[in-house]
Amino acid sequence: MVTLLVVVAVLAGAGIGHEAWPVRTGSSPRAAAPAFNAPGNSGSSGGESSPFGSGSSGNSSTGAGAPSNISSIAAKADPGLVDINTNLSYQNEQAAGTGMVISSSGLVLTNNHVIEGATTISVTDVGNGKSYSATVVGYDRTGDVAVVKLANASGLQTITPSTGTAAVGQAVVGVGNAGGTGGTPSAAGGAITALDQSITASDNGGGNAENLTGLIEINAAIQPGDSGGALVNTAGQVIGMDTAASTGSGYQVSASQAYAIPISTALSIAKQIEAGKASSTVHIGPTGFLGVSVSAAGSGAGGNGPFGSGSGNATSGAVVAGTLSGSPAQQAGLAQGDVITALNGSAVNSATDLSNLLQSQHPGDTVQLQWTDASGQSHTASLKLTSGPPA
Repeated sequence: MVTLLVVVAVLAGAGIGHEAWPVRTGSSPRAAAPAFNAPGNSGSSGGESSPFGSGSSGNSSTGAGAPSNISSIAAKADPGLVDINTNLSYQNEQAAGTGMVISSSGLVLTNNHVIEGATTISVTDVGNGKSYSATVVGYDRTGDVAVVKLANASGLQTITPSTGTAAVGQAVVGVGNAGGTGGTPSAAGGAITALDQSITASDNGGGNAENLTGLIEINAAIQPGDSGGALVNTAGQVIGMDTAASTGSGYQVSASQAYAIPISTALSIAKQIEAGKASSTVHIGPTGFLGVSVSAAGSGAGGNGPFGSGSGNATSGAVVAGTLSGSPAQQAGLAQGDVITALNGSAVNSATDLSNLLQSQHPGDTVQLQWTDASGQSHTASLKLTSGPPA
C-alpha cells in the first residue's frame, strides 16, 4: 500500500497519519488528506513532547547507495525548509508536514495533501526560526502540489533547485519534518531506484486515493511528516518533493519504496499558481468551504474528512459523517447519516465526486445541494460557501 505522508493528532492525545505514511499514536484512525512526516525517537526540539507522537528533529537514516555525508548534505537544504502545522477544526485535530521556500518574500511550495482540510495554517521557517500565519495561494489536487504565502515575511532563504537530470542509482537525501516534531529537519539517505513511476496513494484508512505519475522512486526511509520536504542531490540541490511511501501491515514505514515529485514538475505548477492562472486542475485561492465530513455510500469505511466512517446505508452518494459547527452544511440542516446526492445539478456518487465538484468553488459562491436524510426524505438547499478547506 502506498500512502501520503502527513502527521495528524487529536489535541486530546490520539494521533494518526495522513495520506503519505501514517504515524499512529492512538487507536482511532481518521481519514485525512496526505502530508509527509517521518517518525523517529520520541520527543521534539526544545525538550517538549510533540502532539504528533513519535519523531525526533535532526535524525538521519541510511538506505542502500546512500551518500556517506548525509547530515552535511541535509544541512545545505535545511535553511530553505519550513515546518507546516495545520488546524483541521474537526474534533480539535492538527496535522503537520513540510514545505520549501521558493521566494524570499514567503511563497512556500508543498504537497496539496499537507494543507488540504486545513482551516488555519502556521509555518515555522527553519532558516530564521520565526513562525508565520499562512494562506493558500492555490493548489493542484491532481498533481498534489500547493503554494502558500507567509504573512509579513521577507528575507527568507530559498531552496536551490537542481538543473541536472535525475538518474537511477544517484545518491540522494530526503529532508523534512519527520514525525511533525519541528526543529532541525531529519534526513534519510538512499538512492534513486526508478524514474517516471505511477502510483495510487491514499490515506491510512485507504481513502482519499489519488493517482500520481512521473514520480521519482527512492529507497530512502521517508516517513510521515516529510511530505512537502526536499529530496536533494549530494550538492544539496533539490531534485524532488517528498510525497508518498509504501507501508506494510499496521502502516509501518517501509524503507524500500518512497516517491517524490520531480522539482521541475512541482515548480512549473507553482509558477502557474503564482501567476493566478486557473485551469481544469489548478485552483487559485482557497476553496469554498461546505463544512462536512463524508465517506463513500455503503463503504462502512473512513471517509473524506476527520470524522471517520459514515453510516453506509445508501448505495450511491457521499455519506455525511459529521458537520462542523457553524458551517454552511450544519446551518442547512445536514446531519450524520444523511447522503449527499448532487451539487449544482451534478450527481455525487462518492466522497471524491463531492471534493472534485467543490474544487471549482470559491468562498462566497452559492451552491445548490441535494441530499437524502436517514428516513429517505429528499432535501434541496442553497448554501453560501465560506472560507475553509474542501469537504
